[in-house]
Amino acid sequence: MEQWIVLSGLLGLGYAFYLFWGVLRIKVESQSMQEIATAIQSGAMAYLRRQYLSLFLFLVIVFAAIYYFIGSSVALAYVAGGLSSMLAGFIGMSAATQANVRTAEAAAHNNQGKALATAFKGGAVMGMTVASLGIIGLGLVWLLIPDLKTKALVVSGFSMGASSIALFARVGGGIYTKSADVGADLVGKVEAGIPEDDPRNPAVIADNVGDNVGDVAGMGADLFESYVGAVVATITLGVLMTTNTFAWMILPLILIVAGLISSFVGTLFIEVFKNTNPANALRNATYVAGALFIAASYYIVNQLLPGNPGVFWAILSGILVGVAIGLFSEYFTSGKTVENLARSAVTGPATLIINGLAIGMMSTALPMLSICVALLVSYYFVGLYGVAISAVGMLGTIGVIMSVDAYGPIADNAGGIVTMSNQPPAARKITDKLDSLGNTTAAIGKGFAIGSAALTALALFAAYTQTVGITSINLLSIRVVVGFFIGALMPFIFSALTMQAVGRAAHAMVAEVRRQFKEIIGLMEGRAKPDIQRCVDISTSAAIKEMIVPGAMAVAVPLLVGLLIGPTALGGFLAGSLGTGVLLAIMMSNSGGAWDNAKKIIEDGFLGGKGTPVHAAAVVGDTVGDPFKDTSGPSINILLKLMSIVALVFSPVIVKYYPIIMSIFNISQ
Repeated sequence: MEQWIVLSGLLGLGYAFYLFWGVLRIKVESQSMQEIATAIQSGAMAYLRRQYLSLFLFLVIVFAAIYYFIGSSVALAYVAGGLSSMLAGFIGMSAATQANVRTAEAAAHNNQGKALATAFKGGAVMGMTVASLGIIGLGLVWLLIPDLKTKALVVSGFSMGASSIALFARVGGGIYTKSADVGADLVGKVEAGIPEDDPRNPAVIADNVGDNVGDVAGMGADLFESYVGAVVATITLGVLMTTNTFAWMILPLILIVAGLISSFVGTLFIEVFKNTNPANALRNATYVAGALFIAASYYIVNQLLPGNPGVFWAILSGILVGVAIGLFSEYFTSGKTVENLARSAVTGPATLIINGLAIGMMSTALPMLSICVALLVSYYFVGLYGVAISAVGMLGTIGVIMSVDAYGPIADNAGGIVTMSNQPPAARKITDKLDSLGNTTAAIGKGFAIGSAALTALALFAAYTQTVGITSINLLSIRVVVGFFIGALMPFIFSALTMQAVGRAAHAMVAEVRRQFKEIIGLMEGRAKPDIQRCVDISTSAAIKEMIVPGAMAVAVPLLVGLLIGPTALGGFLAGSLGTGVLLAIMMSNSGGAWDNAKKIIEDGFLGGKGTPVHAAAVVGDTVGDPFKDTSGPSINILLKLMSIVALVFSPVIVKYYPIIMSIFNISQ
């Protein structure tokens, strides 16, 4: 059985490469399009190379610590998890930067169906790669480690490696894309009054590069580590089952194989529905995959764990809550909600920002209540194991979820390429239609990311408490309360650091764009070309530099709390961070999404359209929302899971060395 798990992952990876080959076979006739696409691809790959070189040192340091304190198997699994995350990002972004120009080519030939299918195939490379590499990595660990308890410990190392890289990828990508976006919008749209994606704007190429490093590589790493983390938490809790332990542990691996097959079938349906309404095509692909996965889950549970139907209901609760959170996110970032928000821009950016913050805060209620329902249902049927398996259910069809999500930035890039290469207005209309749909799919993808973060982090927290022997978190214990408050503080400090990083990088970008508009003679008249490389370098350098402190903090602080205040305090720390982090992530993501879409409907002609004071106010609101929805908010998801997996992996070290540290300082435990 174990060999088939790895083989299925290899077949899924083969399908991803087949899709990539299909994208590359599409010819690009426009030379100007190809030149722009090459600039975007070069910038994206240059950033990725610099980021991965920087992360290599981090991997080596943590590998050495795990090797010394825990063991070689966990250390090697840690590196394997990190490298798998890097590889997924590299493959996915390579495909995205090839699919964008081919989507633009199809739009230029007025073929919306082909443009949709091309963008989706480019995204599906990322989706299938994420799912397949997760299965291959976890399957190999399962295959190579004979002892069940050792399997649980070693897969935790794999998950920690994935989480470490994901945090840096998300934070670095978010800083990159938003510094470029802010510079392009504030100086280009507001100050210079030129259109979006205007080739005279030197920050436009950096902005398009940012869509790939943030929304493709960053989001892919985010969902990859959620996917792996959910499986690892379930395996770790499964080892505690006293009867049929093997079946409880291998169940999540069998489920994600079923999810991979379901995702494969779902991606095929895009070809069937590509000439219909684009929204229906993407929804049908998702629904087909989801329905197949539910049916497969029911069969697998009955075969592996007969007499335990509650496991299936726990899985189903995770699937339904993932969909519900996505729909709630869509509600608060579209339709009447956004129209009312746009109207508040009539009185200026202040009222727009106030109302956007209120929308984000209000939007936390329904997702959090949905998560609570999933927790109650899954715990009622299968206890803490049910909580973990519900997260597996939520992300079981990650292949198609990530495909739909990565489609968005490809369509966005295609619009930029169409405009910069001076294609007919009809081509831009097609890419705008696909891009606006991408905003909705992004909101749904972020809903899955947030929901899975909550369930996975809670499952990892439960696995930590079981590992160190904590049966309850006593809020009357001063150590637990101190840990709780420090944990509750972490998402706020982390968000502040990442938003300040975007602010500093955006300041440098704005100054550079202003300088070029002022100093390059003939630029505004179209007689001279901007220095795009300088803007790409600003975003790249800022992202690499600014991602270090938030990423290192996520690893160091849980260890310090555990070693200096104690294992129970670390339990309180994880609980506190989870409570504030999930709410803050939902609020920031939905506020940012609402501001973004309010700007878009105004640009489409609502309340006067472009060039009006209302539009200027909306651009300011969107600029504030950029780091909310694309840097800090999504990064909190990974922060929560990384801190939980660090606690789980290093729990033996904390249990061993905390009493020694206390005795050195002669402090009572």
